[in-house]
Amino acid sequence: MPLRKEAEVIIEPKEIFVGSKDAPVTLMEFGDYESEACARVNEVVKQVLEEYDGKVRFNFRHFPQTRIHQRALKAGEAAVAAAQEGKFWEMHNVLFENRHSLGTTSLKLHSKEAGVKSKKFLDDLVNGTFGWQVQDDLKEGIDRGVKEVPAFFINGEMFKGKPTFANLSVAIDAALKKSKKKVPAARQRA
Repeated sequence: MPLRKEAEVIIEPKEIFVGSKDAPVTLMEFGDYESEACARVNEVVKQVLEEYDGKVRFNFRHFPQTRIHQRALKAGEAAVAAAQEGKFWEMHNVLFENRHSLGTTSLKLHSKEAGVKSKKFLDDLVNGTFGWQVQDDLKEGIDRGVKEVPAFFINGEMFKGKPTFANLSVAIDAALKKSKKKVPAARQRA
């Protein structure tokens, strides 16, 4: 009787957050690792997470703009591959820091910098093992109306405006107020 191979469970980008899992506000970004605007806003996101510690959790979703950024798709796959070892956020930041150097060989070097130990990292990239996860993010972004990056959603609602710290803060503060109103009155008095 042939042995059945166990199906490997893949950690998907939609399941990867940074910040408190009980945070009342979820900030989601659709982005591209080759985008200068996304790299700049990554620093803004870090500032938001620091300022709103415990109140905001962040989820990054892949939206590679392959017509202008030929290496963004593989970079997204590299981030998903790193996530399988719990190194998504380390890889995420390394990719933005090295956005001008995202060829396959460079991605392997970046994975080491991020602390990825997988011996099959390069094979997974070459074989497109995590390509479907990046494509699923792209499809979801399109379904949500994303046309360009960076695109943000706050508690599921599309954020309109330039994603500066000041603008995001105003929207997050409004979402925090809204979430407090949803708490049942009995819990508020306790």
